[in-house]
Parts: sequence; C-alpha cells; structure tokens
Amino acid sequence: MYRQYAEKLLKSGHVYRCFCSNEELEKMKEIAKLKELPPVYTGKWSNATDEEVEEELEKGTPYTFRFRVPKEGRLQINDLIRGEVSWSLDTLGDFVIMRSNGQPVYNFCVTVDDATMAISHVIRAEEHLPNTLRQALIYKALGFQMPYFAHVSLILAPDRSKLSKRHGATSVGQVVNFYSLLYREMGYLPQAMVNYLALLGWGDGTENEFFSLEKLVEKFSIERVNKSGAVFDSTKLRWMNGQHLRSFSSEQLTKLIGQHWKSTGILAESEGMFVEEAVELLKDGIDLITDSDKALSNLLSYPLYATLAR
Repeated sequence: MYRQYAEKLLKSGHVYRCFCSNEELEKMKEIAKLKELPPVYTGKWSNATDEEVEEELEKGTPYTFRFRVPKEGRLQINDLIRGEVSWSLDTLGDFVIMRSNGQPVYNFCVTVDDATMAISHVIRAEEHLPNTLRQALIYKALGFQMPYFAHVSLILAPDRSKLSKRHGATSVGQVVNFYSLLYREMGYLPQAMVNYLALLGWGDGTENEFFSLEKLVEKFSIERVNKSGAVFDSTKLRWMNGQHLRSFSSEQLTKLIGQHWKSTGILAESEGMFVEEAVELLKDGIDLITDSDKALSNLLSYPLYATLAR
C-alpha cells in the first residue's frame, strides 16, 4: 500500500528518485556543518533528467524516494491547543519517504495509515510538531483530508526537565505501562492516578481538583488543555490519593484495606469486627493503602498496659 502511494507521488512530481550514496550524503552534512547551516539535502537529484534517471536504473543503483519540498513560502495549521502554527519551508529540505530497501519511513507511514483509516483527530506530544510539517505536506500532496492536530505539552520532572526513566517510579512510561507493578504496589488507586494525570495541564475552569472518571469524561475539553508543561508532583499525587480513599464508603474502604492486610500477611482474615474497627480508627491518617500497614503495626504494638500502669 505504501509503495502504491509513493508511486502516485512520483507520477505527480511531488516525489523523485534520489540515487545519492551514504558517502555523498555524509559529505553534504559535513559541508553544511562547516558552513554552519542546517543539514538539509542539497537537492542533487531533484532536477535530474529522465535520461540521467534511466541510466542509474539500468545500472541497478539503489535509490530512495524523496519528497520535493517547496523552496519558498510557509505551511500553516490550526492546532487545537496551540492555535496557529506555521513553518518556513526553506528550513526543511527534501526528505526521504521510502528507503532504498523499499521500507517506508515513519512520517509517510503515519500519514497514509491515518488517512486511510479516516482518523479525525491526532493528539500527541509537542515533540511531534516537526513531524507534523512533513505529514501535512504529504497530506496535501496526496489530496487527503487533513485531520485536526493537537500537540500537548510534556510532563516535567520537579527540576522542570523532561520526565524520563532516570526519574525513577514517576516515569510516564511506568505510569502507563507498569502501573499494576509499581503504583498499585505503592498503594495508589487507579481513580487517583487518572484524576491526577488529567489535571497535568488541564482544568475545568474552577478550583475543583477532585474528579471521578465519570466527571472527567463529562467536563473534559481539548480547548482547556494548557500550552505550558506541567510538573509531576509526587506529593500532590499522594494527597489526591488520600482524598479518593476518604471518599470511599466505610464498607468499600474496609474491604480494600482488609484484603490488603491479608495479602501482605499482617492479618489472617480480611474481614470481621477487628478489621472494621481498625480501619475506622486509622482511615483519617492514611493517604496510601500501604500507609495502613505501619498504622496498624503501631496500633497493635502500642504499650497499652505499660502506659496505664504509669
């Protein structure tokens, strides 16, 4: 399918065959670096004659498909979060859409996939803005309807650097992919995690910070997503988890913590009068389910008789 669309672009003149070797491309980059210019392709094969192309094809010279980027003008999109975003086309250079081994590159695949699947909205990180320029050019060249784009800001570490795996358990990848192994074991609730992540760069316009999943669905709108990055604050997440815990009914909380105590081996049974009274006594002093372990241990080890003897 990708080859079919690449051939269509070749026939329309939006794409041309590039027979440059890796050595030639590296030399172009070195020259650009010496001249303190961006490493854009010089366009060596963009104006080749049919005879020159046929000669290389007969020799079996490997080639890539390069997209012919206009050398003048600007391309503009209306981003649902950032408003009007535009790029100067003379900074891009002709880019590869299919490698010499026949493999299509990311930006070409994404455009063809989204268009043929009738994707209406593309919501992704602001890091993809440079990709959007290439994809928008391909959309226009193929006559596809452009989707709505929305580029959300990054989630930042406390030092306002990009959040990454080096920041430990607060990595976004871990939040999304390893929640059951990490945050659940740490005592966090799914409801609190969803609530907190939703508020990183979004709000409903009020001072309210406590939302159930149903309320988030009801209130959310892409237009209220902020342009600036949001800091992942573990203290705030812990506080929010406590708010969700205290929103549970006595029965829900007793069942949840009772099962936790039994699974960790603190108690032999997960229900009964002792569990009910212990949870009722301790619930206002815990923010995480795991906080209940130390709280119960302190309760059971309290020197009651020694204290009374004083």
